[in-house]
Amino acid sequence: MDSKQPSILMLPWLAHGHVSPFLELAKKLSQRNFNIYFCSTPINLKPLRETPPLNLSSSIQLIDIHLPSQNLPPHYHTTKDLPPHLMATLKTAFDDTKPAFFTILKTLKPNLIIYDFLQPWVPIAARKENIEAVVFLTCSAVCCSFSTHCSDDPNKDYPFQELNFPTVQRQKIVQFMYDTSNGLTNRERFLGCIERSSSFVLIKTSNMIEAKKEVSSAVFVSFGSECFLSKQEIEEIAHGLELSQVSFIWVVRFHGEEKTMVPHEVLPEGFLERIGDKGLVLEGWAPQAKILRHPSIGGFVSHCGWSSTLEGVMFGVPIIAMPMQIDQPLNAKVVVDIGVGMEVKRDNERFEREEVARVIKQVMDQEDGKEVRRKVKELSERMEKKSDEEFDLMMEKLVQLVRKS
Repeated sequence: MDSKQPSILMLPWLAHGHVSPFLELAKKLSQRNFNIYFCSTPINLKPLRETPPLNLSSSIQLIDIHLPSQNLPPHYHTTKDLPPHLMATLKTAFDDTKPAFFTILKTLKPNLIIYDFLQPWVPIAARKENIEAVVFLTCSAVCCSFSTHCSDDPNKDYPFQELNFPTVQRQKIVQFMYDTSNGLTNRERFLGCIERSSSFVLIKTSNMIEAKKEVSSAVFVSFGSECFLSKQEIEEIAHGLELSQVSFIWVVRFHGEEKTMVPHEVLPEGFLERIGDKGLVLEGWAPQAKILRHPSIGGFVSHCGWSSTLEGVMFGVPIIAMPMQIDQPLNAKVVVDIGVGMEVKRDNERFEREEVARVIKQVMDQEDGKEVRRKVKELSERMEKKSDEEFDLMMEKLVQLVRKS
């Protein structure tokens, strides 16, 4: 690292869906002559240290922060494969790193801190050292707005009716916002992070939104790193893919004790034999960005996590939305409303194979899907042009904060 360059310490929440966009931002910042200290638990940093293709700049230094929790073994110092009942324990353990984090600050003396939405103690620690701190929200702007509004008064309608949730989904968001750990609700954490952010807030969003196979002939099916499908959901999706007769790549992930399973144990009997080389089922992980940018991919069956949604649109791939939890139904609604995807509707809270097949075929059909493909391609091109301008504006504001430190 060049000691003459200004430095930024980045501390994401302990989830892949947060570490990944923080890392992408770190790479871009390092290209603009910033030294980056990228801080997380050893289990989250391990893949970054072991995978050379990530091409981490010499300006990015990985910094371990250890959770002082006897109730949480090191392999659970991440949300990946974390049993749901331990989520509050993980948040509390992360809170308990405050002394260690303060030591890191005093040792590294960064010019700026970029932190996540669940740790309101970070800007407090930064202020003690006269360091500016900015929160980086990895969800959509509309999700931030909706979540804050409905958790403030669950009975009050959101002013933008086209983005209102059904009652069931609204209740789930309210429940998430009022989940408590270490005496703080998620809402208190979220608002505390925003209120203490220096001057402005960074949001991973776009105002444009809010080959072996033939071109655009296959769909990529992935539900992210933290959505685990039930056996019933896996069976319905499998039958839906088979009924659609569309080629596919499908990433299947298992949770906890199920990790010892292999795909054929949960897929419908004879499924792999019937699809033959028309489909590829992968276990655990796949290079999502590399697959989405491949010309043979014409649709993205997604849970609509915000990072995945943006990635699909940026690569010009129509979204086949199958939202699961928290902000995902709202993200799916945005996708449909702006015309860059279609949603697989639930029947009594269940996905049905016929509906899965219908939407996949509609998106992939040469005529029926023409308008969706046109809109997502157009938006992708506009986002590419706009992203550099928006990043330049963000850089100006960050440089101003660094000069204040």
